[in-house]
Amino acid sequence: MDHQCASGTTGARIWGRTNCNFDRNGQGSCDTSDCGKLQCDGYGSPPNTLAEFALNQYHNLDYFDISLVDGFNIPMNFSPTLCNNCKDIRCTADINGECLEELKTQGGCNNPCTVYKTDEYCCTSGSCSATDYSRFFKQRCPDAYSYPKDDPTSLFACATGTNYRVVFCPT
Repeated sequence: MDHQCASGTTGARIWGRTNCNFDRNGQGSCDTSDCGKLQCDGYGSPPNTLAEFALNQYHNLDYFDISLVDGFNIPMNFSPTLCNNCKDIRCTADINGECLEELKTQGGCNNPCTVYKTDEYCCTSGSCSATDYSRFFKQRCPDAYSYPKDDPTSLFACATGTNYRVVFCPT
């Protein structure tokens, strides 16, 4: 499915939902990334693998990333198209199959913030560092954000005007 962003879009988050059931009015639920209806008007609930982007930013660059800060539900590839100097990023590990028992949930693998709700994992004070849990995610998906302050190894840039492709469950 191709999706064209509306003119003037400066940023967004894209995520896949799993095992969804909706009635003819578009009301329903999903095992992961649920927002309560077919057409979300907000974010889906964790766990969800996120593709995030900010367009036409500082120095005429687009910034993009895959985030596991809200947990993991499906593998993802986020790739710039027709760009010579841009990195193709992926998170294709079997995180659901390897998920630590305390983070397991229906259809996915929660992040520790969702489970424990502490500053150590949620980084609500704005100052946090990697934990054993974030290292679990990072070892499996080195390109992806594994905790809120994981910028140095997880945020990528391309020239403004680049087109992108997000693939769920890539082979």
